[in-house]
Amino acid sequence: MLTEIQNYLQRIEDLHDQITGLIADLPAEALNWRPTDQVDDHASNSLAVLTVHVAGAEHFWIAEVIGRQPPTRDRDAEFVTEAANAADLIRHLTGTGAETRRILTALAEAELNTTRDVKGRTVAVRWALLHVIEHIALHLGHMQITYQLWQEGRSKYWPRWFERLGDEEKKG
Repeated sequence: MLTEIQNYLQRIEDLHDQITGLIADLPAEALNWRPTDQVDDHASNSLAVLTVHVAGAEHFWIAEVIGRQPPTRDRDAEFVTEAANAADLIRHLTGTGAETRRILTALAEAELNTTRDVKGRTVAVRWALLHVIEHIALHLGHMQITYQLWQEGRSKYWPRWFERLGDEEKKG
């Protein structure tokens, strides 16, 4: 596998691990709680919604855009998600991660230098990959704040980036 693709996968998988670590021990009430009761453009999202939305967006960009698979994403449904438990959310995110790994490990180096048409715009494959990472990281931040609000200001410890680096990453 190309080092570049391996780096993208490591970033995505690290973000998935952080999401999993944040939600794993929470009850359904916490997973479905929203910080505000507002609706429409001012609505806040629950941890369950954000987890499913992150997976949906990742599937869209990796499978449908980069992998050119038929569209299956239902974005609107992501925002009305109600979770019964964390295990179901984690399985969903893990399944998306496995799909991402399959598609990216099969991606030829030449494909990294190509573009895709998305909703009337042309985007570079590398841009799409970086956008997935950026999007997951943004919503992880939302999830961390939501978690802190649910926990009345307490946060969950997570090792810093340099503490999470694997041996292969440390070598450069």
